[in-house]
Amino acid sequence: MSRKVLFVHNNFPGQFGAVSEMLAAQGAVTRAIGSPTARDVPPTVVERWKLERGSTPGILDLATRVEADLHRGQVAARAAMRLKAEGFTPDLIIAHPGWGETVFLKEVFPQARQILHSEFFYRSQGADAGFDPQFASTNPEAGFRIHAKNAAMALAYVEADRLVSPTPFQASLLPPILRDRCSVIHEGVDTAAIKPKPEASIRFGNGRVLDRSTPVITLVNRTLEPLRGFNVLMQALPKVMQAVPNARVVIVGRDGRNGYGPQAPEGKTWKEVMLERLAGQIDRSRLHFPGRLDHRVMLDVLALSSAHVYYTYPFVLSWSMIEAMSLGCNIIASDTAPVRDALEDGFSGTLLDFFDVEALSDALIRACLDPAASEPLRAAARETAVQRYDKATVCLPAWAKMIDEVMA
Repeated sequence: MSRKVLFVHNNFPGQFGAVSEMLAAQGAVTRAIGSPTARDVPPTVVERWKLERGSTPGILDLATRVEADLHRGQVAARAAMRLKAEGFTPDLIIAHPGWGETVFLKEVFPQARQILHSEFFYRSQGADAGFDPQFASTNPEAGFRIHAKNAAMALAYVEADRLVSPTPFQASLLPPILRDRCSVIHEGVDTAAIKPKPEASIRFGNGRVLDRSTPVITLVNRTLEPLRGFNVLMQALPKVMQAVPNARVVIVGRDGRNGYGPQAPEGKTWKEVMLERLAGQIDRSRLHFPGRLDHRVMLDVLALSSAHVYYTYPFVLSWSMIEAMSLGCNIIASDTAPVRDALEDGFSGTLLDFFDVEALSDALIRACLDPAASEPLRAAARETAVQRYDKATVCLPAWAKMIDEVMA
C-alpha cells in the first residue's frame, strides 16, 4: 500500500519542495496544507486555510504571538479535517511549526508520525537578540516576549517523532530535552546546476553590462537590514571605492521596513538611512540596487562577483550562502554562527568580526585588486558545497533514511 504523506507549511513548498517530489516519485500519495500564499507542487495539491479573525484588542502583549499561532493552528486543523472527510488520512506528517499550523494535527490524525522542521527556537540570549549592542534592549522584561514566541512551537515539538534542523547551530537552540530527537539535515542545493560560471554577466535597465572583467562586490538580503549585514557593508564602501576606482557593488534585496531584525528609525528604510549617512562619501554611479531578482538572475550576479559578502547575526543560515559556495564564490563572511557551520576561515572563505568595518574594507580591497589569490578559497567552497550540501547525493538520501527510521 502506498504511503500517505501530508506536508504542512505556511508557504508550501518552502523547505519541503525536493522532499515532496522525492516521495511522490517513490509512489507516496502526497497532499499539503498551507496559507493562501502556498503553491501546488504537482502532484502535491495544497488545501489552503484562511484566517477568520484578527488579534484580540487589548490582549496581554506577551500572548499576541501565541494567540495568532493558535488561530493558525485551528484553521489548519480544520483544513486537515476536510482532507480526512475526503478519505485522506496520512501515515506521516512533515511540517514546519513556525506559524502554529501543526499544534492540533495530533488531534486530527492521532496515528500519524510527525517530522517537524526546527528552523529557529527563539532565545533572548545566545542568538540574534542582543547580539548588536546598538539595538540591545534595556527593558529587563524584553526577554519575556522573545521566549513567549516559542509557546505554540514548543507544544508542537513535544508531539513530534523527529525534528530536523538545517545546521548544528540552529539545532543547538532547542531545549536540551529535545536535542536528541533532532537530526541535522540541510535542505541542500542542486550543485550540478548551480556551479561556477566564468561567463556570467548581468545587464541593468540602463543597458550597462557587468561581467568578471570588472571588480564586483555582491550582497544578498531578503530585506536590506542590519541583521544581514547591510549597514556594515555600506560603511565599508567609502574606503573600498576610493582604493578600487573601477569597483562596482550590487546589493540585491527588497528595500522595505519589515525584515527579520530591528526597524529603521523615523519610518525610513535601512537603505534610506545608510544612503543619507554616507551622502558624499560613496559614488552612487557604482552602487547598484536592482531590488529582488529572479533566482536565475541572482545566481548570475553571485557568479560574477570578485567578493560575495555574507554577514548575519546568529540566526537562520540563508540558502544564498550555500548557493554562493556551490558557485565557487570568494565569500567574505561574518565570524558568527551558523556561518561557522559551513565555512572554514582561510580554507573555504574569509571570516571576519561582524562589527569590524575596517577589516571588511581591507578584505574587499584585496579581493578586487588580487582576484587570483582567492582561487583556492573558491575551489574549497565549491567542494564543500558538493560534499556536504548537494541535494541529490547528500541531503535527500539523509531525508529518506530519516523517514524510514521514523516509520519503522
